[in-house]
Amino acid sequence: MPIGKGAIKRRITRSCKTSALMSPMKTKAKNSLTRPSKSAQLPHKLLVSKRTIRSLKTPTSETINTLKTADTAANDRPATIIKNSKSSTRNRLCLKISEVVGPLPCREEEYANIYDFISSKLLDKCGGCMYISGVPGTGKTATIYSVVQELRQAVQAKQIPKFKFIEINGMRLTEPSQAYVEILKQLTGEKAAAERSASILNTYFNSNQKYATIVLVDELDLLWTRKQHVMYNLFDWPNARYSRLIVLAVANTMDLPERTMINRVSSRLGLTRLTFQPYSFNQLERIIRARLANLEEIFSPDAIQFVARKVAAVSGDVRRTLDICRRAVEIVNQQLDKGQDLDNSSDAKVEMKHVATAISEMFSSPKIAAIRNASVHEQLFLRAVIVSFRLSGVEETVFKEVYEQYVSICRTEGIMVCSPSEVLKLCQRLGSCKLLLVEPGCAQLAKIRLNVSQDDVSYAVQSAMQS
Repeated sequence: MPIGKGAIKRRITRSCKTSALMSPMKTKAKNSLTRPSKSAQLPHKLLVSKRTIRSLKTPTSETINTLKTADTAANDRPATIIKNSKSSTRNRLCLKISEVVGPLPCREEEYANIYDFISSKLLDKCGGCMYISGVPGTGKTATIYSVVQELRQAVQAKQIPKFKFIEINGMRLTEPSQAYVEILKQLTGEKAAAERSASILNTYFNSNQKYATIVLVDELDLLWTRKQHVMYNLFDWPNARYSRLIVLAVANTMDLPERTMINRVSSRLGLTRLTFQPYSFNQLERIIRARLANLEEIFSPDAIQFVARKVAAVSGDVRRTLDICRRAVEIVNQQLDKGQDLDNSSDAKVEMKHVATAISEMFSSPKIAAIRNASVHEQLFLRAVIVSFRLSGVEETVFKEVYEQYVSICRTEGIMVCSPSEVLKLCQRLGSCKLLLVEPGCAQLAKIRLNVSQDDVSYAVQSAMQS
């Protein structure tokens, strides 16, 4: 959607910065609180959006619905899988994957660590910080949601004190200082400017509080600023004498605190850290089977193993694994729609050939191949474009804004920053490859749009970094 000159000028004046912080340690649950066993499993849910490629989002249940999830599924529609129907019309497989709410295996240890940390702070009536890192698709946020769900049940059983749960996502904030506004709004319902919100929160967390507050800070790296005031306050408030604030800071980079945080901020963060490793082949296979539950017969065993091995070799991203499974199901349904006989079988089933087709579509498209083969700085520029889109909420930006995000990403990852003129040439090359739609001329004010989906860019860049 085109934007007017006035909006462009206002956007140029806004400083959108990115990056992050954090640190670790282990704390055991105290008193008589019973810790969930290591067999405790984590709810997970596949949300289906209007796009072909779907994303794995937060779990759903009567309790977890009270949480404010990172993304809503209001506009999502059910996916279709296969079901043998012996009506006069041809067989049709129908399954609402978005309604299959099952446990997510392979994160029992991380689950227990987060549960122990939070429950001990709640019982001791004190504050604390935990830094949680891991590449996208490793279940960080979903695990936290599951822990909070379990804690709410413990509150109902009167095992632990009551608490308030608040979630903010750096990707959704127009600027880092808006974190104050969002926290205050969710905490008290009050709306105030950033400076006023910070003052109110400072007073609140430095005084006696009736209930503990758990704040999930997702996409932490996007709250980075040069002076790091926002991050300092978020990590300093839990250390106040009477504070009962518990901060769970989530980011993709394990060593982000060492890379970007100044000493006074890292010292407030503390030493409690938890890293989520990418899923292995066996773990991905277990997750697929768990997601299918008693509907496993719609996938052949070879098809499940094939998709698990393929994704594990590339990224270990569980969301991509489920994306491929869903696409394979769509391929089978398309064949049913066309009246094709699937191996003369009365029961339509997803076979290896369907998975191979889905993988080929996702991994081998010309645009994904072009992004994977792009230079490091070209990939950084594409990432900066996505950040600019998400910060503004509009899928159109200008070169100057993208360059600001590019500089922030480079500094965060310790990569040499190219000059504006060099990056402008790089942008024009991406335009000539049809990965970007770049307005001719205008230089700093040139309008930029992606000519490929954001999901494809994110996946291609991620797989290139890990290859």
